[in-house]
Amino acid sequence: MSRVIVVGAGINGVTAAIELKKRGHRVILIDPGPLPHPLAASTDISKAVRAAYGEDEDYTALAERSIKLWRDWNQEFGIELYHEVGVMFVRRQEMKPGDFEYESFKILEQREHKIVRMNSAQLWKRFPAWNPDLYRDGILEFESGYVESGRVVAILSERAKSVGIELHEDVRFSQLDEGDDRVKGIVVEDGKRIPGDLVVMAVGAWTPYVLPFTRKFFRATGQPVFHLRPSQPEPFAPECFPVFGADISTTGYYGFPLNREGVVKIANHGLGREMSPESPNRAVTLQEEENLREFLSATFPALADAPLVYSRVCMYCDTNDGHFWIAPDPERHGLIVAAGDSGHGFKFAPVLGEIIADAVEGKANLLLQRFRWRPEIRSGEQKEAARFNPD
Repeated sequence: MSRVIVVGAGINGVTAAIELKKRGHRVILIDPGPLPHPLAASTDISKAVRAAYGEDEDYTALAERSIKLWRDWNQEFGIELYHEVGVMFVRRQEMKPGDFEYESFKILEQREHKIVRMNSAQLWKRFPAWNPDLYRDGILEFESGYVESGRVVAILSERAKSVGIELHEDVRFSQLDEGDDRVKGIVVEDGKRIPGDLVVMAVGAWTPYVLPFTRKFFRATGQPVFHLRPSQPEPFAPECFPVFGADISTTGYYGFPLNREGVVKIANHGLGREMSPESPNRAVTLQEEENLREFLSATFPALADAPLVYSRVCMYCDTNDGHFWIAPDPERHGLIVAAGDSGHGFKFAPVLGEIIADAVEGKANLLLQRFRWRPEIRSGEQKEAARFNPD
């Protein structure tokens, strides 16, 4: 079997490393650390897990598989990492064909999901934190929720060590080691060369910076994330405050119920600020906080003045069409790039490793055609449903 170097121990890298090891490869996993990396998109208190994907039935089917496996991971690890509290996407106006929410409802209904349409005053009484006069329609899917993302990465890192993966969490990638028309390993920051038969680059928003030739395909953007502590926590408890997207195609806002520390997470997913993950200005702006307060005043009045206990800029690695990029580089034999789709990648963690490992081994996988190396896709060609896919 091959000696595979996986660069990046976020959710893409660690799941790929574990799957490749399971298939018999010798795997070296490197990351500058600490793990979970404090700047990585994977590192946060929560990421959404849901099957609503507009008219994109491929992602819905993949989400169905992932949700089943998240339940299995809860059992396997003996920890409730996945919380099935429901996910709700709502609009200020009635849903109509072409809307993300309408198309999601139609697909989920066809696939016999447990869902309800949020278009009656009676239903809104279940969610006292919301302003029911503002949001009129939408969809609530019951068999969805969120995962504790930082804990997941930490547990999978320990799993990687336990199955014999050579994990180096104090090593920083410098460049590919190229020669003889192929990639033959990597060079790390101190100049040391690490040889490998194959190199998997799974570095998220760092991709266009450490692999400059990918800047035509990837864009690293920062999106604001806020943690608030409500003075009245009861309306934000999971039983009456599911994971949500609030007219997300217009506002960009989504959020999560009260967690074990008494924090409600609200974030915004839009075009974002193009920036390096190492940027010294990686902080939420005053304007972003003012925009949040305006949204809260209209949507969740009881949260409008809640103290902000933490904020961060979450980095995304966006592709031009909004889909994963999991593919071998046709010009650099031995290099596989697993990136893109930071806006909704984490929910697929239980199946990501399998998809990436198939790309490494050149195995048939229908999804890999969609996630192929595709320089012909130009900037601005993404669909609305792909652009507004928050974690």
